Amino acid sequence: MVTQLRGEAQKLKDSNSGLQEKIKELKAEKNELRDEKQRLKAEKEKLEQQVKAMNAQPSFLHPPPAIPAAFAAQGQAPGNKLVPFISYPGVAMWQFMPPASVDTSQDHVLRPPVA
Repeated sequence: MVTQLRGEAQKLKDSNSGLQEKIKELKAEKNELRDEKQRLKAEKEKLEQQVKAMNAQPSFLHPPPAIPAAFAAQGQAPGNKLVPFISYPGVAMWQFMPPASVDTSQDHVLRPPVA
């Protein structure tokens, strides 16, 4: 009986040491994950700051290129041809309008056609 109890005690000691080893491994993994979480959190905040900085900067259109001096003085090109005026490209502005202004479903009631 004493031998059996000593055998059980030895098994429990081995099991205990195995569990202690497992606890150490899990604590190390927990610390690694905590460090990675902190690093990712800092990176996220840095990226959010960059996005805020990008959104805060005004984005103005560049001025149109100047008309060459020879044509600007005359207002016309040689051969009596008009010089095309170079300006900003056409930009659709409807997406910036409120939805109620863009809605055309009630146009026939609100603005009847003129005969």
